[in-house]
Amino acid sequence: MAEQNLPGNGVTTTQDDPNAPEFSLQSVYLKDCSFEAPKGPRIEGQWNPQISLDLNTATDTVSAELREVVLTVSVTAKNSEITAFIVEVKQAGVFGVRNLDDADYRRAISSIAPSVLFPYARAIISQLVSQGGFPQMLLPPVNFDVLYAQSLAQTTQPQVTLNS
Repeated sequence: MAEQNLPGNGVTTTQDDPNAPEFSLQSVYLKDCSFEAPKGPRIEGQWNPQISLDLNTATDTVSAELREVVLTVSVTAKNSEITAFIVEVKQAGVFGVRNLDDADYRRAISSIAPSVLFPYARAIISQLVSQGGFPQMLLPPVNFDVLYAQSLAQTTQPQVTLNS
């Protein structure tokens, strides 16, 4: 968050420094969504679903200083091996990006942007599931910082080759 440049406070804003790093949210929007319930809400037996959650992030360059980040959240609910529903939401945002080094850029795109977009996707998924006739579904919060750190650790681990 930029501080205001009030007379006499000696603080400059990031707008005053064209070389200051910036990662700012410009807009948030629903890019795509789908909901499938092969049998509708007619579920045999007790409702005790096994939930599968998949997350994916993609980035596209809009302009030199704008990136579109799309967080895809896919949820599959199975009850006794029968698919109750599948919901997929592609929540997108346009972010202003300027003067970030490579490491900060990767963290911003892989951790910060999905953290901003996930609550929107989570609300849409909850609404779609409820409108599909199923009990309310509240996805737990996701710590994208931890996921990003784990992905970094996996890419930096040396690979072991066994020779026979």
